[in-house]
Amino acid sequence: MTTIRTALVTGADRGIGLAIACRLAREGWQLALHGLADAAGQAEVLAAVRTAGAADAAYFSADLRDGAATRALAEAVLARFGRVDVLVNNAGMQFAAPLTEMPAQKWDDIIGVNLSAAFHLLQLCLPGMLAAGWGRVINIASVHGLVASKNKLPYVASKFGIIGLTKAAALETAGSGVTVNAICPGWVETALIEPQIMARAAQFGGDRAAGLRDLVLEKQPSGQMSQPEDIAEAVLMLCGQWAHNLTGVALPVDGGWTAQ
Repeated sequence: MTTIRTALVTGADRGIGLAIACRLAREGWQLALHGLADAAGQAEVLAAVRTAGAADAAYFSADLRDGAATRALAEAVLARFGRVDVLVNNAGMQFAAPLTEMPAQKWDDIIGVNLSAAFHLLQLCLPGMLAAGWGRVINIASVHGLVASKNKLPYVASKFGIIGLTKAAALETAGSGVTVNAICPGWVETALIEPQIMARAAQFGGDRAAGLRDLVLEKQPSGQMSQPEDIAEAVLMLCGQWAHNLTGVALPVDGGWTAQ
């Protein structure tokens, strides 16, 4: 008999988060989906995971820049489903500017969404996992949690921080049946980076494939972007029963970026 798990996925509106939600739905799990979509967008996301096979699904809105709102999100999910077995901290934001020009509010916002929200959700969801003797916490970090880039200081700091949080939480939960891991994607082909691809393609007479490859090769030796579905498969892998001893890991999915 297949165990029906309950997973909370933040930033599940699109891209990597939606791919993760749909992949977990294919396992017949229950899904708590977080995002900031309007009513039509929420309906689309719920329809997608239900079509994929979710046993149950509900959508929750919350501004993760606000710690109180984040904790209210966790409480609402727990009230609806009783327990969270798998927590995927995927929501994130980025803003690029030189350090001396970085708006101070962007630091607060990025740290709030990318790092503090993961702490708040973990703190409230973890007791149920520990009581059940099983749980998976998967933080979607970034290659920028392993190596830095200029003009992205708050983002880089938040991603280094989420890897530190991952390792410390893994130590505190070791032997409990709960694992805590991070995935560190490099280039992932999503709508958010399409403008960068097309800008580079313009240098190659509009050849999108050539522009994409040239863009990626600046950092990633494979010359290929990952797809959101690739990251979703990595998440599912970490949820496996066999992965009980895989904890505290920062797993690069980066085409050799951090191998250099």
